[in-house]
Amino acid sequence: MRAFDVSVITEVWGTDRTDRGAPAFDLRRVAADRATPVPMRGGLTLLPDRTLTWLPRADLILVPGLDDHLTPAPAPALDALRRAHARGTPIAALCGGAFTLAQAGLLDGRRAITHWNLVDLLRAHHPRVTVVPDALFIEDDNIWTAAGTAAGIDLCLHLVRRAHGAEAAATIARSMVTAPFRTGTQAQFIEHPTPRADRDADALAAVREHALRHLHEPLTVADLAAHAGMSPRSFARHFTAATGTTPLRWLLDQRVAAAQKLLERTDLPMPEVARRAGFGSEVTMRQHFAARLATSPRAYRAAFGTGPDTDTDTDTDTYADTGALTGGSSPIAR
Repeated sequence: MRAFDVSVITEVWGTDRTDRGAPAFDLRRVAADRATPVPMRGGLTLLPDRTLTWLPRADLILVPGLDDHLTPAPAPALDALRRAHARGTPIAALCGGAFTLAQAGLLDGRRAITHWNLVDLLRAHHPRVTVVPDALFIEDDNIWTAAGTAAGIDLCLHLVRRAHGAEAAATIARSMVTAPFRTGTQAQFIEHPTPRADRDADALAAVREHALRHLHEPLTVADLAAHAGMSPRSFARHFTAATGTTPLRWLLDQRVAAAQKLLERTDLPMPEVARRAGFGSEVTMRQHFAARLATSPRAYRAAFGTGPDTDTDTDTDTYADTGALTGGSSPIAR
């Protein structure tokens, strides 16, 4: 079993951060035989603390990758995963863990992702899987798969965010000294010839920082291109190559994240939240929440808000500094 995958799972769900406001989790290490240590690369072993009979109690099941991606997984484990999915338990596989889910038949006819270097191998050995080559993580029918290595962190934090809100995920991410979420796809990490160093990388980093400090303003892609000193077409090409996503999608992702933080931390009226996040109107914000989070801003506040649930007649003088929650840095990395 891959030690890194196990470490990511343990770091996210196995560390007590309740003193910092994070939820309390109960992480169990489940295997067919709890008395036999599971070997990992580098001379490490993991001793399970529960057998597969415990799995019906799980709210979420995480599957680390095997060290050899083509090694047949134990039949009892595959059977337990099939039963868990039939019960409706969410299942998430990190990196090569997708091969285990594929062996169980859980990815047949479904979309899935794995490390970019393993995409062809997954397709060849499991042709009924619809392999998506360039996502960081993906969900299909309550089954989550993630791209290689660090994308497992992205998926784990995303699952925390879905269940407990952006603030909980941000708290864990800060403790891990990592970003609460990354935009883009794993296409940005696939091996390419190293380009000649030029000014573009610095310009793009500067323009992203500028955008995060001015999310509350009506920024456009043309505005960002001008700030970078590029034509819009050249800017879009360089931005996508560097981040794996388009400037517009990146900007909208940042606006949604800023709105999430405001909805969690404040009782500002919806129109004010939309304005400060840069959407311009509550209708526009609602549309982007539906497209990206499959929920509405009001439903999100009801689920994750920590302040009074009042959406009208709110005194906003306390928040007179427009950039207080949307400027200065990434809105969910603070």
